[in-house]
Amino acid sequence: MIYDTVEELHATLRPMCAVMGLDLGTKTIGVAISDRLWSTATPIETIKRTKFTADADRLLELIKTREIGAIILGLPRNMDGTEGVRCQSTRAFARNLGRLTEVPIGFWDERLSTVAAEKALLEADTTRKRRAEVIDHVAASYILQGVLDRFSYL
Repeated sequence: MIYDTVEELHATLRPMCAVMGLDLGTKTIGVAISDRLWSTATPIETIKRTKFTADADRLLELIKTREIGAIILGLPRNMDGTEGVRCQSTRAFARNLGRLTEVPIGFWDERLSTVAAEKALLEADTTRKRRAEVIDHVAASYILQGVLDRFSYL
């Protein structure tokens, strides 16, 4: 099932399950996972995109091994709040992934998440090479942490 708001998604979640956050790019997918208390998002890996089937297989493996109860996809809205081509691509990815799993899928506005991740990595004095390696899954953790923070008010 795909939900447009995290409030709707939250209402369907079973307690004590981890939540997966995804930063979907054209070349990579950043992956972060929450703890079971929904308090902290941890970046875990960046998947190099190839074909949808291979990408989905890796995500489904993570869903199974990490006992994921929900998936949050960063929705790359334009700065004026409208949805462009990248949003359409993200929604299509969600529909295709939703056909392969019963895990509920939701969206979170990801505007400036990569900028925030880049800033945090710069403040941590991370080398340019290392930033390029980790930026996507750090951005995924920013997306997921926003959702977890919202959960705490629901």
